[in-house]
Amino acid sequence: MSATASAPDVVRELRAICGETNVVEHPAPSRRPRLDDTVDLGEFGVAAGTAPPVEVTPGSVEEIAAVLQMANEHGLSVTPVGGVTELNPGRLRTDIVLHTARLTQVEHYDHADLTVGVGAGMTVAQLSSMVSADKLLFALDPALPERATIGGVLAAASHGPLRQGYGALRDFCIGIRFVTGDGRKGKGGGRVVKNVAGYDMMKLLIGSYGTLAVITSASFKLFPAPRQTRTFLAEFATATEALKFRDMVLRSPLDPMCLELVSPGARRWMRPEMQSDSWAMCLRASGSDTVLARYRKELGSAVMWELAGDDERNMWSAITNFPIPADINQSPLLTHSFLRLNATVPLHKVASVISAVEDFAVPGSFDFGVIGRVGVGHVLASAWPADADICMHDDAFVDHLLRRVPCDNLAVTGSVTPWASSPPNLASMRAVKRALDPKNVLQGRSLP
Repeated sequence: MSATASAPDVVRELRAICGETNVVEHPAPSRRPRLDDTVDLGEFGVAAGTAPPVEVTPGSVEEIAAVLQMANEHGLSVTPVGGVTELNPGRLRTDIVLHTARLTQVEHYDHADLTVGVGAGMTVAQLSSMVSADKLLFALDPALPERATIGGVLAAASHGPLRQGYGALRDFCIGIRFVTGDGRKGKGGGRVVKNVAGYDMMKLLIGSYGTLAVITSASFKLFPAPRQTRTFLAEFATATEALKFRDMVLRSPLDPMCLELVSPGARRWMRPEMQSDSWAMCLRASGSDTVLARYRKELGSAVMWELAGDDERNMWSAITNFPIPADINQSPLLTHSFLRLNATVPLHKVASVISAVEDFAVPGSFDFGVIGRVGVGHVLASAWPADADICMHDDAFVDHLLRRVPCDNLAVTGSVTPWASSPPNLASMRAVKRALDPKNVLQGRSLP
């Protein structure tokens, strides 16, 4: 907490801005904490040795701007958060936790024009449910959609299996509204698909992890919902054979919604009763009966199962949420002993990433699982200790992977610094940071 303002003064100012009930002050620990302690903040926590942050939930863009202006005046750090589906809450280092949960407004919705604009606090599940009533699709399927917020998935550039068929967030986010680190309101893009006005702020803020601005709302292009879907599963003895199947699909006239690789370890994590050591390729297709028949013909004998209905939905839900179990309260993401690497690499490097993760795993010590939309080079590799008493360090995991597969686009889910290595354009990134947040107030995640 800044020396220029005491904790009671800060809380008093925040309550004047956002209202008495929208500010939560956490008491300091009653005893000197040990190094391995975590102070309980309900859904959040901070490591021992740091002051518990004040939590504030603004209800408007104006209130967010006022909070950030106050933080600049007093030299306080602010961490914006959404549904907390990625950041390890035990690693927060901040004075103020800024929730966006009250920003749930629908700014515009034109189902005939296939566009929608909503507040950053609306969850992905809420938006998907709203547009599905008009037979439309919001083409984003991150983990825990009931908790993941629009602002959160934009800040973290979160994607699910639908990335294969519909592209990345940057491809269908058409407008964004935000408040910079020094409390200025701004916007980029607009409400229509054909929009070229201003700077492309969407691409700048997507994946910025809250270090440049607080995203307050965004507009998206929607898609017609598929009439029907089917999922085709093929099994292979090795990842190499599975990737040959991927290459065959990419060379074919087929255009699947999802094309997902699932390792044996990931399959056993999702279904503990499964004993198979096979790698699975899961292809999801949509269209008329004639289109689906074409998929069956092109894929041929490689397909071992065809799923529809609840079986299909349950399978894709498990893949989307991996490695988070059904009971979020038991999620290994809420501990320090679970690592998840998020890598986007050229297609020819996918096999190298998988091989490097396999080499890191030690039977009896560390287990691993790999899933990924391997048709676009997006790989999610998770590692966890076979014994709960074994401690894992993300630095060792990252260093091992970088030695084997040099990659600029590599992130570590749950780490304080999500970027595994310094990108080549780091100087430009820091210049942008100084322009939008000159006093370094926003510390959602730090630059390397």
